[in-house]
Formats: sequence, C-alpha cells, structure tokens
Amino acid sequence: MTPQEFMQFLSTRRTYRRFTQDPVPACAVDDLLEAARIASCSANRQTLRYLVVQSPRMVAETNAHVHWAAYLPPEQGVPAPNERPTLFVAVYQDTSLPGCSDLDLGLALGSMTAAAWAHGVGSCILGAIDRPALAQLYGAPDSLRLCNLVAFGRPAHHSRVVPMQNGDVRYYLDGNRDYCVPKRPLDQILVGRL
Repeated sequence: MTPQEFMQFLSTRRTYRRFTQDPVPACAVDDLLEAARIASCSANRQTLRYLVVQSPRMVAETNAHVHWAAYLPPEQGVPAPNERPTLFVAVYQDTSLPGCSDLDLGLALGSMTAAAWAHGVGSCILGAIDRPALAQLYGAPDSLRLCNLVAFGRPAHHSRVVPMQNGDVRYYLDGNRDYCVPKRPLDQILVGRL
C-alpha cells in the first residue's frame, strides 16, 4: 500500500451508524480481534478483554442499551430496525491486572476498527451505553470493567470529512442521509515544527 492509498484508507474509515443486514464475515471478525490482540500496549500488560456479540437476539438486546448520535435528532441518528449493526464487540479492562490504561484502549479500538474497514466493514465506537444493563446482560465477572462497545456491519451510507464551518464540530447528514464530519484544518491543530 502506498502512502497515498493509506491516507485514502484512513479518510474513508469513518464512523458508520447505519448498516445493511448482511452478517459480518467470520474472517473479518477474526482479523479485528487479532488486530486488537496485537495492538501496542503499555508495558505489554495486555489488560483488555473482548466479548463478541453476534447472535441476532443478543445483538437486538444490546442495541436497546445504546445511545446513538448525540448531535442528531433521534429520527436521523438512531438506526432504523433494518439499519442496525449485525455485530457488537464489548471491550473490557481486566481490573485484576495492574496497569489498565486508556491509551491501550484507544490503540486497540483504532486497530480493531481499521482491520474491520480493510474488509469493508464499518464501525461505530460507542461510549454512550448503559453499562449496568449491559453488564447484567453479558454476565461478565466483576473484575472486567466494560469500557466501550463497538458496533460493526456493512455500511448503508457514506461518511466523509468536510471542512469545519464557524468552529462547529457537530457532524450532520447531507441530503442523501450521508454523514458529514467537520474537521479542523491543519493550521488550527499544528502548534509548530521545531
């Protein structure tokens, strides 16, 4: 992959919130888990754990505990029943191990979603979730602290980076219901070059 191809890959690996109902292929699930497993982590402690939620019943029950797209009205941001993800991965920190790190979590989430996108599988990292309800639903041991869910599926829309207007960071839908994600220009985020 050339540097240009890699940057194009990153620019299209956006957040997706509406999905076709095609199942995520097993090879994509295996690769996204492997990408999370081999991601860099602090002192190589490897404190993260993963739960794959893929049965239709558990996916539906999980979806009931997710809060979607805070910047959009519910009728725009919440996936319709025929647009919901077909797979979730719950990401936990094993608190029985020393050195749990949010940095490790970010690296694993980035690796996982990139590996999925290499298969054409879109994702949405979810933090606005009902953790107590999901902990009860999943029945994980108390030593596992649920950090995030990641929704996966074949995208049913496009998502693209757009220039920021008047400092507004809120994403929005265009006339085709595709996501437009404003990003600050480089000259506003670069402190300097020494």
